[in-house]
Amino acid sequence: MVRTVVAGLDGSPESRAAAEWAAREAKLRGLPLKLVHVWEPVPAPMAQAPLLGAETQQHWSERIPREAAEGLRLRHPGIEVTQEQLSGRPADVLVEAAKDAELLALGSRGLSGLGGFMVGSVGLAVVAHAERPLVLVRAGDQASDEHESDPVGIPSAEAPFRPVVLGLDTDSPDDAVIAFAFEEAARRATALRVVRGWNLPPYYVYGLSVDLTLHDGIARQKAAELTEALRPWRQKYPNVEVVEESRSGSPANHLVDTSRESSLVVVGRRIRRSSFGAFGAHIGPVTHAVLHHATAPVAVVAHN
Repeated sequence: MVRTVVAGLDGSPESRAAAEWAAREAKLRGLPLKLVHVWEPVPAPMAQAPLLGAETQQHWSERIPREAAEGLRLRHPGIEVTQEQLSGRPADVLVEAAKDAELLALGSRGLSGLGGFMVGSVGLAVVAHAERPLVLVRAGDQASDEHESDPVGIPSAEAPFRPVVLGLDTDSPDDAVIAFAFEEAARRATALRVVRGWNLPPYYVYGLSVDLTLHDGIARQKAAELTEALRPWRQKYPNVEVVEESRSGSPANHLVDTSRESSLVVVGRRIRRSSFGAFGAHIGPVTHAVLHHATAPVAVVAHN
């Protein structure tokens, strides 16, 4: 079965930006795009109201994905675009739709004046439970935002892509997360910036006040660990330029800072499992912070 790129659509500017991003990604991957519109049934008393009658609901629920699909076909010729209407709780429906997808794209509202994402309850629930890669795209995201500026300094979709950024924990690196980031960089013919943030254990702080070279030694060790973790991936993807950035301080802060000059930020989410299967809605503090504050699209890759 051919997988598809799926975009959740509810008619909002955020979801339309996600659909546009998904169309561009589908073209990069050579895959079809499916728009999934989730209709959440309203309580019976509300459904009888003049403005929320069955005919009105049906009209808007059919019109939103149809018009969105028509627009995407015009703006992205050559991409096969289909649409599907489903009913139920949006988070549950989107998680189920993601199971057969190559990836799922959703929209998130930008924080006015501050930049970044404001991820609502539905988005967080999907992030926490989807086991396929999920990309969150902020409202107002444009294709040109993911590219370098042209020779006169104007962002242009015709210019090369900005780097892809990968947040990597070398203490527990996961192949699925790393492979996703390398593949995205390869598709975009751009560099991969691998960011590792680290903090000193509390007992080192006292030693630093006595021996200032201790920090430099630890920094070299952390950088060497990053290089070693990426060695087999450099060999597997020789055409991807890799920029290693091992820095002391908050991993989340470093990733948020780096996102301002990137086309995509890739982070991981560990799937909690028991003998009964997957459980829990744990996103992780670094991924959670990046989701709320990064200014570029954020890909969350679930892993064991």
